[in-house]
Amino acid sequence: QVQLVESGGGLVQAGGSLRLDCAASGRTFSSYAMGWFRQAPGKERELVAAITRSGGATYYAESVKGRFAISRDNAKNTVYLQMNSLKPEDTAVYYCAAAWSGTYYIQNNYDYWGRGTQVTVSS
Repeated sequence: QVQLVESGGGLVQAGGSLRLDCAASGRTFSSYAMGWFRQAPGKERELVAAITRSGGATYYAESVKGRFAISRDNAKNTVYLQMNSLKPEDTAVYYCAAAWSGTYYIQNNYDYWGRGTQVTVSS
């Protein structure tokens, strides 16, 4: 198992930037594909970005391509989400998640979840 703790959320003006961090416990972090999801009020949870176990490949939702960047440091058991050019529609609770098996950009493969961090973008 892996435990996940997100940090770095907050309030930012449109056009600003934030970086989310997700710290994982356990010694097998590199065995998990990692993803960042978000859920806005009244909307379904969506996969925003994902990264393979080695970090060699990434996936982004169309709505964030060119603005967000996911990365990981397996030595530090941490995955990051750099968010630039933020828009009010990016406002949501952001969750870090880990997938033990399966294709890394398929939502249903994610088994372990953090508690989330709020990101609010003001216009």
